[in-house]
Amino acid sequence: MTGIEYAQGDATAPLGKGIKVIAHVCNDQGGWGKGFVLALSRRWPEPEAAYRRWHRERAGNDFGLGAVQYVEVGPYTWVANMVGQHGMRTGSKGVPVRYEAIGTALGAVAGRAAELGASVHMPRIGCGLAGGKWSRVEPLIAERLVARGIPVTVYDHG
Repeated sequence: MTGIEYAQGDATAPLGKGIKVIAHVCNDQGGWGKGFVLALSRRWPEPEAAYRRWHRERAGNDFGLGAVQYVEVGPYTWVANMVGQHGMRTGSKGVPVRYEAIGTALGAVAGRAAELGASVHMPRIGCGLAGGKWSRVEPLIAERLVARGIPVTVYDHG
């Protein structure tokens, strides 16, 4: 038992009360145009604009694998842009997902969620276009978030 709750639905419309952090994985190339980010952009323009600015100004900030950017999209809702994939497509170096970077980013999200008193909501991060395996991502969520007492809901789209 991992302590992760699973729900059918849309991670951009998180269930429950209180402050919520919607966590998702971005690439390290500045690309935003496929997968879960499209659902985010349909609901809020700010996460994409912030991510693109973060990437554009990366010479002077912490942008890179394992980094997290927090974007407030409502009075009780934040989006955590987690850089957890290298590149955008599967090629000679394998799939883009970087489990270590996702683990680092989830640790940072746990700290922010604890400060905010927030729950964390996400799709099956790293397992779509990034090509990752849920059997490797799920234990990272359990270890970095659930073990610290952060409530986590993972959404499987309808």
